[in-house]
Amino acid sequence: MRTFLSCLAVILTAGVLPAPAPGQPLDPLSMRLLVAHNRERVALGVPPLSWDPALAAAAASYGPALAAIGTLQHSPKQTRPGQRENLWMGTKGAFTPEQMVSNWTSEKRYFRPGIFPAVSSTGNWLDVSHYTTIVWRTTTRVGCAIYRTPASDFLICRYSPPGNVDGKPVL
Repeated sequence: MRTFLSCLAVILTAGVLPAPAPGQPLDPLSMRLLVAHNRERVALGVPPLSWDPALAAAAASYGPALAAIGTLQHSPKQTRPGQRENLWMGTKGAFTPEQMVSNWTSEKRYFRPGIFPAVSSTGNWLDVSHYTTIVWRTTTRVGCAIYRTPASDFLICRYSPPGNVDGKPVL
């Protein structure tokens, strides 16, 4: 409950940073990414996510592989058991962390509440998969990293417990 109220305070009053879990101070970038995720969850009445340093480290470890590939490609599922993953790529320095996450939350326009995977007004669940990963009710933790190359920024976020489970409701 404390995390929920702290994130709500950030959403309502710019410039105030919520207290992270005891003993785990968040750096400003991590806080911005967490607030960007929780802004959408709070708007839906879904409990906020907590920052998970282990998920953030796992996300960061995939950055060099993405840079080597040069395009977005999910990490093998067997290397991230119990996790889902959102990926974003853009021109280095051209986007804020909030804009990166809003690329995923903009999929809301196609989302319709229901049983996964029948949750997209387009008929294709992939059109809402980043969004549903963020707002999945039973997901409780997130950890993200931004990996920078000379030309690109990659945002990698990991979520646990994983959502986007066939036959389960999103919200």
